[in-house]
Amino acid sequence: MSDLIKDLSELRLNYQKGELQEQQVNPNPHMQFLQWFNHALEAKLHEPYAMSLATADAQGRPHVRTVLLRGATEAGYDFYTNYDSQKGLDLAENPYAELLFYWQDQERQIRVSGKVIKISEQESTDYYHKRPRDSQIAAHISTPQSGVIASREELQQRFWDLHNQVANQQQLDKPEFWGGYRLEPDYYEFWQGRPNRLHDRLSYEKIDGAWQLQRLMP
Repeated sequence: MSDLIKDLSELRLNYQKGELQEQQVNPNPHMQFLQWFNHALEAKLHEPYAMSLATADAQGRPHVRTVLLRGATEAGYDFYTNYDSQKGLDLAENPYAELLFYWQDQERQIRVSGKVIKISEQESTDYYHKRPRDSQIAAHISTPQSGVIASREELQQRFWDLHNQVANQQQLDKPEFWGGYRLEPDYYEFWQGRPNRLHDRLSYEKIDGAWQLQRLMP
């Protein structure tokens, strides 16, 4: 059997769809984020609200996964999960994380990092009840998230057992082990691919309560 890819060093693209200049960006990084995010929505990119979430445990071992952005305000960036998931366990030990948005079609990337807090129980409950009913049911049977289960059939059986059990129940209670987190940003980096690997990289760092804008080497 021959290798389909003999030399990965031969695989590359030349980025040339845009540029990022200091005089073009908003001095408020959240507003700059919203500008790029709205461009991605308008371009009808596939799930532009999907983001990589990197966490680390107390020993510094990193874990990364894709989650969905479910709120974006000046206060921070929200996502929802099981508190007993790996990400929840990491954040209980080390409450810092980083988000990464990568929009390939626009040759753009945004990093957002900061401290993560739990969203209030009421806010988590309100969001939970906005989810499709089957998603609400799935949340109840998904604990412990990332735990081992014998088969897909067992998981499906748990779902249908609860589905039938609550068929006449108009509203489900939010599981106690499920809720939201909010990353409170203290650092952003905006990346725009450029020809010859001379990429534009602008960072915002919060220093003494004010955002400092800097250009980074590519």
